[in-house]
Amino acid sequence: MRPTTASPAIVTPHVAASRDFYVRYLGARLVFDCGWFISVEFGPGLSLQFMEPQADQPACATTGLTYNFCVANVDETYRELLASGLTPDALPEDHPWGDRGFALRDPNGVTLYIYSDREPAPEFRSAYLTGTAQ
Repeated sequence: MRPTTASPAIVTPHVAASRDFYVRYLGARLVFDCGWFISVEFGPGLSLQFMEPQADQPACATTGLTYNFCVANVDETYRELLASGLTPDALPEDHPWGDRGFALRDPNGVTLYIYSDREPAPEFRSAYLTGTAQ
């Protein structure tokens, strides 16, 4: 697997407070905000996400850390990991916010979300605050 980007996502019920804290006090720039998930940037290649637990995503943690890895071809990466003997927690699936991904856990119990960007559904396009959807 060769990620093109990697970023931590903190799963928390305090998404709005986290957004306000990082933007106001640490100079982060809000680049995505759909209410239950936000992404802030500190500069090129430096981003951090916050996500409320989602009942319809059982592979996601209810609190704690998820590490996001963007790859060129998520289906190929999934097949490679299966062939190597890993058993992901979820099959790859398309998500309306603009990716196709799956999850697995590392030996420490940290959720790893591996994804490839896709065109977001119309209801998520306005959440991209940088002027363009991925």
